[in-house]
Amino acid sequence: MDENVNAPVSFRPMGKRRGKRKYKILETALLMLFLGMMVFAIVAPFMWMVISSISPQLELTEVPPHWIPEEPTLARYKALISGPAQGQQVPVAAAKFIHSFKNSLVISTLTTLICLVAGSMAAYAFARLPMPGRQFFMVGTLAAQMVPVIVIIIPLYLLMQQLDLMDKVQGLVLLYSGFMLPTVIWIMHSYFQTIPADLEEAAMIDGCSRLTALVRVIVPLSGPGLVAVAVFAFLSSWNEFFMALIFSASKAKTITVIVTEFTTQFGVDYGLMTTGGVIGSIPPLILAFLLQRYIVKGLTAGAVKG
Repeated sequence: MDENVNAPVSFRPMGKRRGKRKYKILETALLMLFLGMMVFAIVAPFMWMVISSISPQLELTEVPPHWIPEEPTLARYKALISGPAQGQQVPVAAAKFIHSFKNSLVISTLTTLICLVAGSMAAYAFARLPMPGRQFFMVGTLAAQMVPVIVIIIPLYLLMQQLDLMDKVQGLVLLYSGFMLPTVIWIMHSYFQTIPADLEEAAMIDGCSRLTALVRVIVPLSGPGLVAVAVFAFLSSWNEFFMALIFSASKAKTITVIVTEFTTQFGVDYGLMTTGGVIGSIPPLILAFLLQRYIVKGLTAGAVKG
């Protein structure tokens, strides 16, 4: 005879069960409401920027503003990309928009490559090679990232003048790389620690040098982490404004600086500013959408060990 036949049956009162179900529904509803508000707060400004870029000037000044333009136009995009149409007056800075766009692309790409190569090698050395005071150096690299740029802007300005790097692409690449390398080193150091050291030791037993083991064994396994820091370096340098404003005059201006100069004798051209903002946001958006899976995987995997 089954021993569990006479065992007391535990049950939960129906009222408590319904109350718990209502609590879960309320909790889910509040969570969805919060997420919806967050999404709206992030997406709404960008959508308004897109709408403003295709709205005629008269519609931009209407009160109250409306979301859907009655007569959308792409004239501003044509003015920035291929030049203004005959009889169309645009700010002088608009003629330099494509040049600034190319500057941003070159600066961001070079900064990303430097951070990937130098940051990965430094992070590998911190993670694998025995060295005294390794933790002190790691904390020091992270502390260097916490120093505000405005605190050291005057020494940097004097140094850039002495090195003849003012208003040059090379100067901005050097500055951006120096400020982003500590974070890249910290992220890749944590990521390398998640990879077993036995793999490269086995490669070195087979005749590989440590550098060869790094290139052939560790780097392929570190793909998500490398993608994460590459996207971080590219987006940070692409969106940077303060140093680009201080250390560029005309030749090395980036897209973030040139967009703020869309002014005419009649005032600020907000339509062209929003158009430049939309064009300038296309490369980061494409990069984020294509690599979002690797970004999340790289950052989460690198956070397992510190």
